[in-house]
Amino acid sequence: MAFTVKEIAAALEAQVFGAAELTVQGASEPADAGLGDLALAMDPKYAPGLAKGQARAAIVWDGADWQALGLEAAIVVPRARYAMSGLTRLMDPGPEIAPGVHPSAIIDPSAEIGDGAAIGPLAVIGPRAEIGPNARIAAHASIAEDAVIGADALLLHRVHIGARVRIGDRFIAQPGAVIGADGFSFVTPEKSRAEDAREALGQEVEALNTSWTRIHSLGTVEVGDDVEIGANSTIDRGTIRATRIGDRTKLDNLVHIGHNVTVGVDCLICGQVGIAGSTRIGDRVVFGGQVGVSDNIFVGDDVVAGGATKIMAKVPAGRVMLGYPAMKMEQFLEAGRNWRRLPRLMDDVKALKKAVSKNERDD
Repeated sequence: MAFTVKEIAAALEAQVFGAAELTVQGASEPADAGLGDLALAMDPKYAPGLAKGQARAAIVWDGADWQALGLEAAIVVPRARYAMSGLTRLMDPGPEIAPGVHPSAIIDPSAEIGDGAAIGPLAVIGPRAEIGPNARIAAHASIAEDAVIGADALLLHRVHIGARVRIGDRFIAQPGAVIGADGFSFVTPEKSRAEDAREALGQEVEALNTSWTRIHSLGTVEVGDDVEIGANSTIDRGTIRATRIGDRTKLDNLVHIGHNVTVGVDCLICGQVGIAGSTRIGDRVVFGGQVGVSDNIFVGDDVVAGGATKIMAKVPAGRVMLGYPAMKMEQFLEAGRNWRRLPRLMDDVKALKKAVSKNERDD
């Protein structure tokens, strides 16, 4: 698909200079750009790459001398990464899902399919499910009984939506996502060793010969509007109440949300994060990759946790956390400096002990 520089600038609400009617077919890094590419030179460090490539047009940083860079046209943006969101939205054709219902799709007669919906090969829509207008459902996706999918949703290949799950408008699920599996909830007839160990704070407890009995999940999952779920991520249904994901929250690949969890609005949860059951996450929270959150705790609004942080207790609103166990960033950085000093400290302690021992012998 071809775009004029003027069309791209309009989509980005950015300034355009030079040959605005110049046509490009795609985007490229400056050094790799061909004659039909729009070079992405949004920072001065990319200027040398323009000389190596063949781009005639580029997105450049605010204040760039685009003519001196050898360009025929330029789009000037104040915030490069935000401009990337608009550019990629414009140029991404999205998955190719044919309009209408594919002949191999299996749709229960009681299901309701909204106007303009597209349902791909071998998709399965269960009894009484509701699919919103203009929703797109790719091959091998499945939607169980009584589930509700909002308007303009996009479910990619092998996504599974469980029974009674309710999902808002403009939802996106990447391949392999599972929303509405049973929660991981088991109990023993007598108090288990795990419960005793938790109460004893790690002290040795007696081992009991007990087996695990399933607690079934009667609740569901409720997902707000404009939510995106990454590939192979899972959200468990609640035991009694619903597991909830707030509006505009984004989950990366391989994220696990346990049963009864509540996640607020505008959260960003990166890859391999795990949030244990019945925990509440506030609004606008950001978790880096591999963050772990214990069960039955509260993480306040606007908390940021860096990669691999392990949150095991309540976190007040606005904190920036790092480490295992999680601590305030400044405390973690100071602790890190102290850890690096430990070998020298131990050498000093050994020297002092040796000196004290020598003095005692001399006395």
